[in-house]
Amino acid sequence: MKTWLITGASSGLGRLMCETLLARGDRVVASVRREAALKDMCVKYGDRLQIVVLDISNTSKIKSTVEAAYAQAGRIDIVVSNAAYGLFGAAEELSDRQIERQIATNLTGSIQLIRAVIPFMRRQGGGRIVQLSSEGGQIAYPDFSLYHATKWGIEGFVEAVRQEVAAFGIDFLLVEPGPTATQFGAGLDIADPLDIYRDTAAGQLRKALMSGEFTIKGDAQKCVTAMIAAADADNPALRLPLGSTAYNNMETALQTRLDALRAMKTVAYSADRDKE
Repeated sequence: MKTWLITGASSGLGRLMCETLLARGDRVVASVRREAALKDMCVKYGDRLQIVVLDISNTSKIKSTVEAAYAQAGRIDIVVSNAAYGLFGAAEELSDRQIERQIATNLTGSIQLIRAVIPFMRRQGGGRIVQLSSEGGQIAYPDFSLYHATKWGIEGFVEAVRQEVAAFGIDFLLVEPGPTATQFGAGLDIADPLDIYRDTAAGQLRKALMSGEFTIKGDAQKCVTAMIAAADADNPALRLPLGSTAYNNMETALQTRLDALRAMKTVAYSADRDKE
């Protein structure tokens, strides 16, 4: 039996992950913004489900919440940094408040959660941190510039920190789902449109999303099953792409970047200092 800490556990992949883990007999400490959000599961699973209240964007509360979670659970084997949402709109359409909230939730909140759990994992001799990213941590759609900024940012943070803490038995898993049938779309913070963008790539994607034409292939339960299997594995790959959309988009983007990089090899090498 393992013990998991999952943020953003009240809906979407986080809630489904809680349900799946509890059903198989594990223990879960669930972080939610409203204590009553998982009342039904508390009744069903009793003390194997413990609740901590946290709005991940309130970063000053993260450290004390993590301390409370470890005080309740003792040891936590796997921490799942899942709390996040999407901000939608062309960069010019976004308000300063929207930008600040997106960064505080998706990037700063995830960073501070990871920083808060590392000392506990060091003291217990290791652990695994599962960071929910997205195909949007490797590719970019119009209208999601700030969302991509947070996901590309957290992936860079994880790439560095995993090297710092590997000696302590702490490792990471970056989960990169494509468009998946969850409440993500319903939770989008959508900026007011500017008419000037109507006939641009941003306007076309807005129209497709609002009309329901945007294709969503990902199955939430299948994603959760794959996430748990990877988190359980002895030596999982750092990145877990989920869904054919994510895989195909990421493969294309990476190949395009690699081709562009190789075309610049001569220029890159020309910037080295001359040999003395």
